[in-house]
Amino acid sequence: MRLTLKQITSLKVLLHLAGLLPLLWLIFSVLQGSGFSADPAKDIQHFTGRTALKFLLATLLVTPLARYGRQPLLIRVRRLLGLWCFAWATLHLASYALLELGINNLSLLGAELISRPYLTLGIISWVILLALAITSLQKFQRRLGPHWQTLHNFIYLVAILAPIHYIWSVKVVSPQPLLYVLLAILLLAWRYKKFRRWWPK
Repeated sequence: MRLTLKQITSLKVLLHLAGLLPLLWLIFSVLQGSGFSADPAKDIQHFTGRTALKFLLATLLVTPLARYGRQPLLIRVRRLLGLWCFAWATLHLASYALLELGINNLSLLGAELISRPYLTLGIISWVILLALAITSLQKFQRRLGPHWQTLHNFIYLVAILAPIHYIWSVKVVSPQPLLYVLLAILLLAWRYKKFRRWWPK
């Protein structure tokens, strides 16, 4: 049974809630001062980063599900997931800039991003997501034509860099970062035929 347009609309509402409710929980926790460890700034950074990664992986999961599940309309939720990924990645960057450096030391952000390799990977990922978010609008799709898909293939680079950024930033090997890396590898491996077409013969 294929999903209908009405069901896709309902799914979009649920996915918007999935993006919004963690933000409401985060705001509530900050206001209440609960749910955090002795280093709440790090907790917020990791929470926003993990949520961005979840939406990134969900975005990558859409195409295989639509193709192998024979649900072509499912592709319509991919942009929504990608935009939530960018939104949470932006919150992640903002939490680092404001909570780690402080509003009075934002001038140090550029130097920090360059001097710390894991931060460099993070900002490269964010810049790519920014470009993808902007060009996801239909007017850019029309302007870019066939180049639009080429640009949006850079999501695969983010799928490589972002999990490395996460596992490098925690500095301690633990199951959770490794799980994100494993899921990213599986989703990329699922596309090996596509990547083989790019490889020069």
